[in-house]
Amino acid sequence: MTGEFIIRIFIAGVLGGLIGLEREYRAKEAGIRTHFLVALGSALFMIISQYGFEGVTAGRFDVSRVAAQVVTGIGFIGAGTIIFQKNAVRGLTTAAGLWVTAAIGMACGGGLYVLAAVASIIVLIILEAMHFVLEKIGEKQMSITCSAECKESILDVLNELKSNKLNVESYTLNSSTTTPTVYKASFSFKVPRSKYEDILRTLMTNLKGVTIESME
Repeated sequence: MTGEFIIRIFIAGVLGGLIGLEREYRAKEAGIRTHFLVALGSALFMIISQYGFEGVTAGRFDVSRVAAQVVTGIGFIGAGTIIFQKNAVRGLTTAAGLWVTAAIGMACGGGLYVLAAVASIIVLIILEAMHFVLEKIGEKQMSITCSAECKESILDVLNELKSNKLNVESYTLNSSTTTPTVYKASFSFKVPRSKYEDILRTLMTNLKGVTIESME
């Protein structure tokens, strides 16, 4: 049986790694190593839950509790990938990916190879298909942090955004205590995904006297 168990955790790690590879390619918070470990660990817990207590606690304890705790425990890892930054929630897809990767690992641990493989294929297809579709439609959250030596230049940024019919959701302006005074501002807004690159080029070309410190 040991050989069968090794095959189970190996397949779980490979399937989890494939999902992690897609996340790594998209430069997400959790990549191939995280997904590989989550899948392999879930499979191992599933095997322990099914076979680790045979002849020891039979009839006295519900050994399925070990597997059940994986479902709860993976939530803590998933929550660690979710952040709220600049009026936008990031990491939800990665957290959901870790959750389903744990389920795939548990399926491998239970010997349900075909089910685990099909689930992995569906996850990869959905992630790639939705990425392709969303690149063509909908809106993308964008944030810009810039600095300038006068307020008028900062206001030019705001006017430029408005001239492109962009709805600025939040706007902050601070002045440093150094001499000469430098004004720093942060803008958060949404842009149509289809026009994302064009708007970036427009902002970089038209803004004078403004230093773009970050753009994401």
